[in-house]
Order: sequence, then C-alpha cells, then structure tokens
Amino acid sequence: LLRFLADHSRSKDTVLKEVPEEWVKAQGLLEVRSEISDKNLYLTRPDMGRRLCAEAVEALKAQCVANPDVQVVISDGLSTDAITVNYEEILPPLMAGLKQAGLKVGTPFFVRYGRVKIEDQIGEILGAKVVILLVGERPGLGQSESLSCYAVYSPRMATTVEADRTCISNIHQGGTPPVEAAAVIVDLAKRMLEQKASGINMTR
Repeated sequence: LLRFLADHSRSKDTVLKEVPEEWVKAQGLLEVRSEISDKNLYLTRPDMGRRLCAEAVEALKAQCVANPDVQVVISDGLSTDAITVNYEEILPPLMAGLKQAGLKVGTPFFVRYGRVKIEDQIGEILGAKVVILLVGERPGLGQSESLSCYAVYSPRMATTVEADRTCISNIHQGGTPPVEAAAVIVDLAKRMLEQKASGINMTR
C-alpha cells in the first residue's frame, strides 16, 4: 500500500511539474506555447491545448524552416520527466537519421502545454509533409518517464482525425530505448513519405 501511495504521489507530481525555461534554452530550442497559460488550465481545458497562441503562430512563421519533409516537435504533455530524461537519447539520433536519409528537416522546437492535435496546426502553418510530435505520456504507477511519438502525414486542422496518426508509445529506458525508437521513427517517416499516408491509411 505504501508503495502504491508513493507511486501515485510521484505520478501526480510529474503531471504538475513544469519543464524549466532554462532547460529549453540550454537545448537551443525555440519555445512556443498553446492557448494555455498554466498547468491547471492545461488539465481542465484540453481543447485549448490543441491550438497555438497567436504569438506562437507568428514565431513559427518567422523562425522555422518552411515546407520541410519532416517537422519534429517536442511537447511536455502530461510528463515533464519524459521530455527532460529522454531528450538527449532521442532527439540527436532522430535528427541525424532524418538528415542522413536525405530529408529536408524542419527546425525542431518546444511547445509548452501542447496536446497531440496541435501538430495538425503546426503542419499547416509550416507546410510540413510529415509532423513528428514527441510528447510526455500520462504517468503510470511507478513510471513517469514514458514518451510517445505521434506521427502524421500532411495534417490539416479541419480534416485530420486520430486514426490518421501513427503512435509509438512506451519510449523510455525500461521500455523501448530512446535511441532504438529514434531509428524506428526515421524508418516510419521515410515510409510515410513514400506512401503519402499515415495511421490506418498506411500499408505494412
């Protein structure tokens, strides 16, 4: 029982924690945010986490590569630890793998208070063929460092649905190791571009 209570408390703490602004700057990432302004609102208004704030839209237009083959986005989601713990193990090999595949790769950036569907708006704004969102999963008992990847081909805010996304979950040292996941994501992005599809629309 004590272990259960401790795990539950740890999970709750992880959900409420914030990714430090200093950490984002140290990674050299542009930071933007959704329409959400704080963590409490993030937990109660998921709809607002699916859209960028006006300042974010302008920042992406001004500072990011336009029309990339692949756009990589990082967001805190429901686990700050998932981002900060796994970042060094997944982002550098992911970016390197995409570039080695000869793909035009967008400017990676961090979205604070983002929900999965926010990648649709990002794809539209930047004209990305594929958007890859790395986002913290809801912490489970005893596990607060699990990351998910949501990849989508040619997303549109009005028409893209959840079945159009391909998800790779349970990315952490005790699940799918981040370095291994990076290689899987590179292969997935290449197949999406070849098939011009994602989610249930892809052939194996």
